[in-house]
Amino acid sequence: GEFGLDVVQAYMRHVQDNAEEAVRRVIDALDDGEYAYETDAGAVIHVRVRVERAERRATIDFTGTSGQLPTNFNAPFAVVNAAVLYVFRTLVADDIPLNDGCLRPLDIVVPPGSLLAPKPPAAVVAGNVETSQAITGALYAALGVQAEGSGTMNNVTFGNERHQYYETVASGSGAGDGFPGADVVQTHMTNSRLTDPEILEWRLPVRLEEFAVRHGSGGTGTWRGGDGAVRRIRFLEPMTVSTLSQHRRVPPYGMAGGAPGALGTNRVERADGGVTDLGGSGSTEVGPGDVLVIKTPGGGGYGRPSPEPQQAGEVNDGPRAF
Repeated sequence: GEFGLDVVQAYMRHVQDNAEEAVRRVIDALDDGEYAYETDAGAVIHVRVRVERAERRATIDFTGTSGQLPTNFNAPFAVVNAAVLYVFRTLVADDIPLNDGCLRPLDIVVPPGSLLAPKPPAAVVAGNVETSQAITGALYAALGVQAEGSGTMNNVTFGNERHQYYETVASGSGAGDGFPGADVVQTHMTNSRLTDPEILEWRLPVRLEEFAVRHGSGGTGTWRGGDGAVRRIRFLEPMTVSTLSQHRRVPPYGMAGGAPGALGTNRVERADGGVTDLGGSGSTEVGPGDVLVIKTPGGGGYGRPSPEPQQAGEVNDGPRAF
């Protein structure tokens, strides 16, 4: 009413045009790169980044990625699109709003029938919460930006007929050239926060016995990866517990000679002394006194370890930006 529709739409275009130019400046500084990212199930996300310097464009080509899976780790193209948008936005040093203009200089190629472009009726529930993290990790590796973070959201659900609960557990982020990883943070595609312990215990028949830094789980290097977490939840009545996670078999990669982060683990310690290993994705019944123990992965380190490696917290300027 004050400026008119034409002015509002013009400024919307200006915002997108500015974002496009910001990503083109990133492309100006990039080189071609390629990476094959193996998941715990043995599937591979293969990505090749080709920079067309004269056109100031880049092609993100996922040809070579494994075919769609019989499990629910397939990801629809919208997830691939979001992961690519996220990664390139993190490389932009300018303070710009996230918008579709960032994608204009990028051509995304995904082979039909692959786990990143599955055909119905393929299951895709883990595509958003897990495979998105793997896509992000594959892209950062191909671009040589930073070591792998946790590469997983560490999804945990438990409940019964009266109670249901779902959370993601923080872990370590990856180190890069000039900065260490951060300890116990939500990384990349997670974007969620945990329930406060007081609320958790007030609303649900559980006790949070421990939520702590998993010291030493970050990969060593000139710049050390961030440490993961240890989370212990004791149940006060029968429930079903399920986990959905990665990097329980393949460790989060280090970069430029840095060591990988520690593998995560999921298990239930029984009241009678027994232990049930849940693997990366598993489900089991629990009873009063049983304890769910989640140890999340650490981030990968960057650079070959020196006699006195940099410690997390000394300097952390974040990922390399252009």
